[in-house]
Amino acid sequence: MVMVELKRINKFVSESGLCSRREVDRLVAAGKVLINGDKAEMGSKVSGEDVVLVNGKKIGVGVRKVYLAFNKPVGVTCTTDLRDPDNIIDYIGYTERIFPIGRLDKMSEGLIFLTNDGDIVNKILRAGNLHEKEYVVKVDRDVTEAFLKKMGSGIEIFPVLNGIPSKVGVVTEDCKVEKVSKRSFRIVLTQGLNRQIRRMCEALGFRVLRLERVRIMGIGLDGIGVGKWRVLSDDEMAGMLRDVALSSGVV
Repeated sequence: MVMVELKRINKFVSESGLCSRREVDRLVAAGKVLINGDKAEMGSKVSGEDVVLVNGKKIGVGVRKVYLAFNKPVGVTCTTDLRDPDNIIDYIGYTERIFPIGRLDKMSEGLIFLTNDGDIVNKILRAGNLHEKEYVVKVDRDVTEAFLKKMGSGIEIFPVLNGIPSKVGVVTEDCKVEKVSKRSFRIVLTQGLNRQIRRMCEALGFRVLRLERVRIMGIGLDGIGVGKWRVLSDDEMAGMLRDVALSSGVV
C-alpha cells in the first residue's frame, strides 16, 4: 500500500512558489483557497492528488526553486504589488514568479534575497532564529564612542503602524556596532523592526544619509553591482540551508 504524503495547505501552496505561508493563511481566511471545490480551512491537509485552487488558479507541485541575491538601489520598493511603479518585481523582470525575503525601505539600498520558496522565507524572517544582517550607515554628524555604545546597548524606539507612531516604545536588542569613518558606522542586527536603524539614529539626534545592507547571514554583495542580481551559488545555498536547518518555520 502506497502512503500518500499530506501537507498543511499553507506549506503546500508556499512550496509551489505562489507566496509565503503567512500570505496563504490570509488567503485561506478570506475564502480564496479551494480544495477539491470546497473552501480550505486553517490546518487543512492535502496531497499532490488533490485539486487546489488559489484565486481560481490551480496550484501544482514540483516547481523549481529559485534563489536570487539582488543589490537594491535607492528608489525601488520591496513590494510585489505591481500597482506600485517602483516595485521590485518589475524592476528585476525575472521570468518566474518570485517575492522578496523581508524588505529594505525605499530610500535604503543593498542586499536582499528573492525566491519562490515560501518555507525558507519563514525560517529566515523569524526573529527568534537570530540570523545576522549587516549594514553600513552614513549619518549627518560625527560618530562618537558614546553614540556607538548607545546604539549597541539598546535604544527605545516607537514603531509606526499604518502611518501612526505607537505610544508604546520598544527597546532594541543589544547588537554589534563599530566605527567605519568620521561619519559612518557598521551595525549587525538580528532584529527586523520597521526602519529600525533610522529610528535608532533619530532617537539619538542623528539623521541617516545613506543606509546599505552589505550582508545577510554568510552572503554578501561581492560581485553584484547596484541594480544587478545573480543566482545564489551552490556553496551559498549550502551555507544558508545549514544556517536555517535548526530554525523554526511558521506552522
